Amino acid sequence: MEFVQREFVQRLKELMQTNNINSYQLAKGAGVTLSTISVWTLGKSLPSIERLSKVAKFFDVSIDYLIGMDDIPNRRVG
Repeated sequence: MEFVQREFVQRLKELMQTNNINSYQLAKGAGVTLSTISVWTLGKSLPSIERLSKVAKFFDVSIDYLIGMDDIPNRRVG
């Protein structure tokens, strides 16, 4: 679990920086509070699968990418 959490925090921060997204924009896009984003970026908690899915959709990446199980942000099928 520690690996997943560490990778999620790193990838989330990278995606926010690369896409010039601040915590407020991410919170609004993912349907969560600013404090939730803070908890995630500090590595104090992982999002539920539902919220993880919303973050992935917001950034147009796969959940596997967000949690460090894939190094390719978005594998399109078809």
